[in-house]
Amino acid sequence: MTDASIPPPNTAEGSTAIRLGVSACLLGQAVRFDAGHKHDRFVADILSDYFELLPVCPEVAIGLGTPRPPIRLVGDPSDPHAVGTRDPGVDVTDALAEYGHTMARRLEGISGYILKSKSPSCGMERVKVYSESGMPAGQGTGIYAAEIMRHNPLLPVEEEGRLNDPVLRENFIERVYAYRRWQELMAEGVTAESLVGFHTRHKLILMAHGKEHLRELGRMVARAGSEPIERLAEAYGARFMAALRHKATRRQHTDVLFHALGYLKRHLDADDKAEMVELIHEYRQGRVPLIVPVTLMRHHFRRHPEPYMDRQLYLTWQPAGLSLWNHI
Repeated sequence: MTDASIPPPNTAEGSTAIRLGVSACLLGQAVRFDAGHKHDRFVADILSDYFELLPVCPEVAIGLGTPRPPIRLVGDPSDPHAVGTRDPGVDVTDALAEYGHTMARRLEGISGYILKSKSPSCGMERVKVYSESGMPAGQGTGIYAAEIMRHNPLLPVEEEGRLNDPVLRENFIERVYAYRRWQELMAEGVTAESLVGFHTRHKLILMAHGKEHLRELGRMVARAGSEPIERLAEAYGARFMAALRHKATRRQHTDVLFHALGYLKRHLDADDKAEMVELIHEYRQGRVPLIVPVTLMRHHFRRHPEPYMDRQLYLTWQPAGLSLWNHI
C-alpha cells in the first residue's frame, strides 16, 4: 500500500461514508511476511457494508518485500526497536515510525482504525518484546501503531481479535460513530450553542458509560460562553472520547432504560408499563439482549413523542442491521 493509494480524507462537504483505517492483511491482502493474509470475516465481510475501509500495510509500504524475513520487537518494551528476526542488523524502526507519522496526517479524516494484533508494526498492545539475547522481555506496541495513536489520541482504535468480544465490538463501533459526529461538529465550526447541543444529544449515552462522566462533561459544557470555545472544545472532545472508552455495564444500561421510561409514565397504561419494566429486568438478569427493551421503547416513543428523548441518540445511534446490542 503506497501513499498514493490512500484517498484524501473526508470533508464536511465530501463523502458521507465513514472511513476506517484497516491493516491490509485483515481484508485478505497477501501482504504478510510469509506472503499470506489474515482475512477477518467480521472486518472484511460485515463492517465493509457500513464503512469505507482503507487498507494499509506499513511493512510493505516501507519497501519490505512479500515474502520477507520476519521482524520482531527488541529492547526496552516502552521504546522497542523493530529488527530482523534472523538478521538483527536489519532495523526498520525509524522507517516504520516515519511512515506512521506520515499516515497519521494523511488519514486524519478517518473515524477509527482496526489493527492486526501481535504485529511488531501494527499491534495495538501486548506485542511480544524480546531482549538482545532473544529472551522474552515484556510486551509493547507496534512501531507504526504507536505513531498512529500518538498523533491521533481521540481516534477509536481496536485490534481484530478483541472485536470477537461482543462488548468490546459494540464499544468500538459506538466510539467510531460518536467520533464521526465530533469530527463533523468541529468541521462545521464549533460554537457554544453547538457544543451544548452535542452534549445534550449524548447525555443518555454518557450515562450508560458512567454518571460521573456525564457530570464532569456537564460541568465543562456549563463553561461554554465564558471561556474561549476552541480551548473548551478541545478539552471536552478529549474527555468525551475517554469517557466512551469505559465499557457500559448491564447495570448502567438498566439505569438509562428506567430513566428513559420515566418520560413515558404519563402515556403508558398499566399493562404497557408492566411489560416495559419486565423486559428491562429480563435484560438486567441476562435473559434477553439489550435490543429487546430498546426496540419496545422505540415503539412507545414513536407513538408518544417526547422532545427531550427526540434529541437523544441513545436509542437510535446504531445502524440498522449491524447486529449490535444483540448479545446477552
